[in-house]
Amino acid sequence: MGIQAVAVLIQNANFKGFFTGKIYTGATKKVCVPGLNCYSCPGAVSACPVGSLQSFLSARTFRFPYYVLGILLFAGALLGRAVCGLLCPFGFLQDLIYLIPFFKKNKFFLDKYLRYLKYAVLLVLVIILPLCIPLTPTFCKYVCPSGTISGILMAIVNKSIRPQMAALFHWKLIVLLIILVSGLIVWRPFCRYLCPLGAFYGFFNRFALYRMHLDTGKCVDCHACAKACKMNIDPSKIPNSMECVRCGDCLRSCPTGALVMGIRGNTAAVSAERKES
Repeated sequence: MGIQAVAVLIQNANFKGFFTGKIYTGATKKVCVPGLNCYSCPGAVSACPVGSLQSFLSARTFRFPYYVLGILLFAGALLGRAVCGLLCPFGFLQDLIYLIPFFKKNKFFLDKYLRYLKYAVLLVLVIILPLCIPLTPTFCKYVCPSGTISGILMAIVNKSIRPQMAALFHWKLIVLLIILVSGLIVWRPFCRYLCPLGAFYGFFNRFALYRMHLDTGKCVDCHACAKACKMNIDPSKIPNSMECVRCGDCLRSCPTGALVMGIRGNTAAVSAERKES
């Protein structure tokens, strides 16, 4: 979690914004970070890729989002969903919430079906609706929990924006509370079910430069990695599942060191997926 904490601090290095309630507008704000970090956060020194993508798609005069897609494709090809596990501020917040002692339940019947929601969110709320409704970033406007937190932080220190927090903000506050309360029970519910970035980066997991390698010679089929995985994946069968956020729990649980995470595995590492038995 140390890497995550450093990533959060770097992406929100405008510390004075938390006291003045003013959004940073310097040169770095034109650059997107790979994870979910709201442009409107008082500490943010850069832009959010989801918000930037919607801005392009919902503009009155359509412009193809070469720049934003370039950043997303580069991050995906390099890291895959390691962006979620290492660099995303909202992912870090969910990790902290899950540490709170409470009833935990990561395996349940609807889990495998709810995971498809994030692909619908990506397609409908991030792409289709912004294309159809000018000047309406629908995901940011109606769902994004990072944006809601940013609004709360701004309202704490900037009284002038409090009257603007009407019914729509109250709706987003409900969404945020559902996600946070769910996060006490289920590990990273937003990443599992709703995050469009997680849906996008998941497609890159199998061939990203930074990925999981399985040494089949060392694997003893003890399934310790599957038991340790809070995303309900069996890395001994699917080491580069689209759902894997590269948290590293499986590596730490493996008694033989059969799993390796990195740009390259060791000389004996095998990157091919094993078929499910």
